[in-house]
Amino acid sequence: MSTLSPDQPDHTAHHAASLAPLFTPHGRLTLIQADDAPLLEAAAAARLQEAFARGSGLGLLQLGAGEVATALPAVLSYWRDFATRYVTALCTLPDADESGAKVHVAPPAYDVLASLADAAPPMAGAEYVTGTTLASLWQELDTALATELLQSGSTVQEFLRRHDPAWNLVGRVHFNLAENRKDEEAPFAFVATYTTRLSKQAKAQHLPLGRALQEYADASNQELLSLLLPVQRAAQQCAWLKAMVDSGEIFHPLRWTPQDAFALLRDAQALEAAGIVLRMPARWRTGRPARAQVTATLGTASPSKLGADALLDFRMDVTLEGETLSAGEITELLAQSDGLALVRGQWVEVDHKKLAATLEHFEKVEQAASSQGLSFGDAMRMLARADAEGSLAAPEVGVDWSQVMAGPWLAETLQGLRSPQALEALDPGPALRATLRPYQQVGVRWLHLLARLGLGACLADDMGLGKTIQVLSLLLVLKSRQADAWTPAKPSLLVAPASLLANWASEIARFAPSLKMLLAHPSAHPSTLSANELTAVDAARLAQMDLVITSYGTLLRLPWLKDTAWRLVVVDEAQAIKNPNAKQTRAVKQLGAEARIALTGTPVENRLGDLWSIFDFINPGLLGSSKQFTALVKQLVEREHNPYGPLRELVRPYILRRMKTDKSVIADLPDKTEVKAYCPLSRKQAALYEAAVQELATHLEQTDGIRRRGVVLAALMRFKQICNHPSQWLGDNAWAEDDSGKWARLRELAEVIAAKQEKVLVFTQFREMTAPIATFLASVFGRSGLVLHGETEVKKRHELVHRFQDDEAIPFFVLSLKAGGAGLNLTAASHVIHFDRWWNPAVENQATDRAFRIGQKKNVLVHKFVCRGTVEEKIDDLIESKRQLSSNLLEGAADLMLTEMKDDELLKLVALDIRAAMEET
Repeated sequence: MSTLSPDQPDHTAHHAASLAPLFTPHGRLTLIQADDAPLLEAAAAARLQEAFARGSGLGLLQLGAGEVATALPAVLSYWRDFATRYVTALCTLPDADESGAKVHVAPPAYDVLASLADAAPPMAGAEYVTGTTLASLWQELDTALATELLQSGSTVQEFLRRHDPAWNLVGRVHFNLAENRKDEEAPFAFVATYTTRLSKQAKAQHLPLGRALQEYADASNQELLSLLLPVQRAAQQCAWLKAMVDSGEIFHPLRWTPQDAFALLRDAQALEAAGIVLRMPARWRTGRPARAQVTATLGTASPSKLGADALLDFRMDVTLEGETLSAGEITELLAQSDGLALVRGQWVEVDHKKLAATLEHFEKVEQAASSQGLSFGDAMRMLARADAEGSLAAPEVGVDWSQVMAGPWLAETLQGLRSPQALEALDPGPALRATLRPYQQVGVRWLHLLARLGLGACLADDMGLGKTIQVLSLLLVLKSRQADAWTPAKPSLLVAPASLLANWASEIARFAPSLKMLLAHPSAHPSTLSANELTAVDAARLAQMDLVITSYGTLLRLPWLKDTAWRLVVVDEAQAIKNPNAKQTRAVKQLGAEARIALTGTPVENRLGDLWSIFDFINPGLLGSSKQFTALVKQLVEREHNPYGPLRELVRPYILRRMKTDKSVIADLPDKTEVKAYCPLSRKQAALYEAAVQELATHLEQTDGIRRRGVVLAALMRFKQICNHPSQWLGDNAWAEDDSGKWARLRELAEVIAAKQEKVLVFTQFREMTAPIATFLASVFGRSGLVLHGETEVKKRHELVHRFQDDEAIPFFVLSLKAGGAGLNLTAASHVIHFDRWWNPAVENQATDRAFRIGQKKNVLVHKFVCRGTVEEKIDDLIESKRQLSSNLLEGAADLMLTEMKDDELLKLVALDIRAAMEET
């Protein structure tokens, strides 16, 4: 079945949909339902959903070939622009129709694809958009086109025409503008041409448009109508062109005045949008005449002090093609009327209003910089053209009439931030009892540069890539350079979840024992203090320390943590401060430090609210207030091309993200294989499940509003418990093996693992399941294992991890997902079992990464338990194939989203497929 094109009727009733693109780690592009996405017109939404359901390539082909005139939100427009590049290149192939289904469109150069990837807007999976993955998508477009041509039996030309008349291979009309300096009254020449065929050298052969009347003499010839269609479209918007068409002048060469040429320039965008190709004078290097630009140069010399408030120098000039204009030339230029004028022997575009407004704006900025100084943050916002306050960036009318440049000092600094590989090597020396990997060395240099500048950093490396050791290396470097003026002898502060404190203490003892550490937390540890001592730590005690470690909760209870001036403040698992209204977030942001570092293993650029909150910590004010940032984002969305480019340009120097799946970062991790472990239901489970479905149906008829939500959430919990084991729901403490299909599947896997003398991690979201699972596994392995859940004392967690890693006799570790899903290094395991599903791929992947991380020498096999015929299987199908719940699942809101389903939809989702559920697999 062919993808619907805009001119094909859609007989199916559809409603406007909120669709957003999702880019997977494997480079697959699809569409998902997203409540916070802009509404898409119903027919377009239907076409795109149908196309993307058939594959990424077919979806992109529909976007690029069939949705040219469709109003799309910014994120979808980005992908349409990418696909349109492909279709445009397809139109210029000399033998496309002869190639048929074997057609191949060469992809753009890699640097072009990399640049396109850098411009990717915020969306789910934006971090996986790279030049390489875009090259793969380009190949998928080729494959999709071949599929379409094969199924439809049409030629490339017919395929393109069917999607949009603007795409045609019969010929393209060109408007050619050339200089004619010998004619003083009419110094320009204009001629319209068209391409009738390609030469053997694959060069377009241009003929005057008048020849088309002879070539297509038959008035009914559709090829002539198709050729002239772009001209007719453009004439509807351009009065001067309509007059030329009506008079027939369009078919003849013409002498043009500067005013005539400027009219074409003014409407260039409309002409190109209609399908006309513009060819400008060769001397116009950018395709347009030169423009005088107001040029601001920032940071020519090193500032007198460092930090976010460092004051940079500011210089303003008016330049033409890189040459500075004199005051007299500027006055003369401003005196010109709008249009084209000869300046220094070349044609210059003049827009008095825009140039004057831009000049006035930057004169005000220059005056303010002279009196108050220009901060580093102000300079960054100006360079990125992303000013949250609106006082620094050029007015919208002057964007094309100004440029902001980094001077030598600032340019060198930014080069180090954006490409830290070239920074001077740093050696923590023998104080670091480990060898840093090359990418970790780069990370330490990058962190050190930002710390030296007094700027904040977000180290967002993938889990398992060693963020901890990079921070410890930085602290060792700082300690060795205490004699520097910018590194006075004062401690740094690390804030982490309580469950990770022992891990940090252990890593310090192992890799950086020379660091003097104080653990400010009421847990049993040699470095901790009594409750009374914790509340009365004085400056003298702190002066002896290199690092103080505390938890988010303790930070709220110890005022001296907030009152101390720290060298660095580091927050681990920085997603803990993504909610700007949370008490712990406000407490963290009140901490004073010379520089701040946020550590997180999750993307920070895909959700703008989270991005703002983290940056409000690491570089307060860079993105403005929350209200200003919201206004800035709204302004950016309204930009036609690369709307989020300025924001990405602004935050990029402060974010370093490397992923372990990137072989250029690390090539020595083993493979991770994920498999579904499908489980049947026992008769007892099936009976309880069916009774729960009937009970839910009855309650839904009797409740509404907030009570209905509670009923649904309780029912979903009950279904999960029944799928695990009837005893979990009944509370009878029987735990008979025959009563649970998952118990049977767990035995099968455990027996194989035991026979191979391997180790396994078992994750469950229910604390009450950890002990029964551990007891059952002990009977299979013949040996006891370990258990960790939310009630496990913090001081014992490190001991448990150490035992599992070092004691070969311990075969398994059962962990509750919340307590053990982050921050633990459990590479002794080569198997991971998700006994019950969190319905959140990100959380499950985070738990899996306890085993699949640096130090793992074996392949890791991940088993995900799914009960057939139940809500578990149906939601798993949604996650893996349709991905329509993906954004909600990634945010952990699947349960809440399910509560909003209509009764019939919900009951259909949870209904028991008895044949599938009772079938042995």
